[in-house]
Amino acid sequence: MDNYGWLSILPPIIAIVLALRTKQVYIALLFGIWFSWIIINDWNFLTGTLSAIEGMVNVFKSEGNTRTIMFSALVGALLLFIQYSKGVEGFINQLNKVIAYFEKKQTGYSRVIVQLLALLTGILLFVETSISSLTVGTLYRPVFDKLKIPREKLAYIADSSSAPSSILIPFNAWGAFIMGLLVTQGLENPFGLMLSSIAYNFYPILAIAIVVIVIVSKKDIGPMAKAEKRTRETGKLLNDNSKPMLSSEVTSLAPKEGIKAKAYNMIIPLATMVFMMPINLVYTGWGNVTDAVSTSDHIFKAIGQGSGSSSVLYAVLTAILVAMVLYRSQKIMKTKEMIDLVLKGISELMPLALLMLLAFAIGDACNELGTGKFVAEWSKDWLSPEFLPAIIFVISSFIAFSTGTSWGTFAIMMAIAIPMAEVHQAPITLVIAATLGGGIFGDHCSPISDTSIISSMSSASDHIDHVNTQLPYALIGGIATIILYLILGFAL
Repeated sequence: MDNYGWLSILPPIIAIVLALRTKQVYIALLFGIWFSWIIINDWNFLTGTLSAIEGMVNVFKSEGNTRTIMFSALVGALLLFIQYSKGVEGFINQLNKVIAYFEKKQTGYSRVIVQLLALLTGILLFVETSISSLTVGTLYRPVFDKLKIPREKLAYIADSSSAPSSILIPFNAWGAFIMGLLVTQGLENPFGLMLSSIAYNFYPILAIAIVVIVIVSKKDIGPMAKAEKRTRETGKLLNDNSKPMLSSEVTSLAPKEGIKAKAYNMIIPLATMVFMMPINLVYTGWGNVTDAVSTSDHIFKAIGQGSGSSSVLYAVLTAILVAMVLYRSQKIMKTKEMIDLVLKGISELMPLALLMLLAFAIGDACNELGTGKFVAEWSKDWLSPEFLPAIIFVISSFIAFSTGTSWGTFAIMMAIAIPMAEVHQAPITLVIAATLGGGIFGDHCSPISDTSIISSMSSASDHIDHVNTQLPYALIGGIATIILYLILGFAL
């Protein structure tokens, strides 16, 4: 069967419902993968089951997938390094001085300042979403715990500051990928179009604005309000039945005794990882540029041609090596001790690597079923120009929600949305913005999103609790965005 029709959307929907109802993300994803391949193999349970196994193996045929999974595991080594070297403790000591300063001015004000600092950190690390959410969760988790701010709130801030900032400040792999998609559609001045679309990309702007409003007003809604009440009244950072994404060995590893806590033992490795991201983008894309007119033009175009997955992997490896040299020079750790920590860190984050593997596998299965293409093609015939931006946003959201990937959504929808905009003579920048914003919104709402998974992991939060507490805020931003696109659709 080449066209699976409505059957193509059943596996991701079932996986998402199972994940939300049972809180067993691994089982939900496995079932979604298995059910996908059962459909593909004409309901033959034997060949479908074997194909599902091979589908998970084939995830590693993609170099990008393999690098991302390796990055997810190696992050554990970096987390243990900065914890064991007292780098985190040193940073917290400095942050406590800031907290004490604001606490003197007004009681309770430090909670607001720390949350705003976490948000600002996530925005400034726009070079890569994984690095952004990872760094925010790692840096601020101990401080949030001390101030009795629920882990769900930290995961929300980490998640809602990563992808939105990366799409609004597109001087990164995201911008390169989007420009590449625009080029394939034969558009002139893709960079200018991408920049022009930012003003209409309402959801990422609203997502960040909502975080600011929630923090400053100290008003929460839905499950997040319950989480805040629980932590405030009982001191519990998590629900009683929650299962933190991160192993307790990573979050509570005792720092080495007899050494001084220094903030730079954490800042230098993390800063190295962030700094190396654009450097690696230039390096991996340099040889692909053939039409540069100057060195600066070559660098800019190289960033656009660089490999995001390679850059992230090289960045975390460089950070680990820099940390090793830094700690060895201070005689904090011996070589054998560092190797043991690397292996321990990798082993503790294997559950995350497995989750990433399953997320990629269900994405591949959805591609095989043609889930995204079916939704997009189904909507072609009944769209009108006035409703086009709003409907494009909704369809992009649904695809991203079902597949858990923004980039996959961009790739599917750009090829459909842009020709539709040209046929209906709709504003091209508005349609591009709706496509991009829909991908971010759907990704924010999806329990199988890799960015959300990393946010839960770095914050040591229960993943389903993170999805549930973030969802009301995401829905507010999404509904407001749809209304804005409807208004502009009729006005322009």
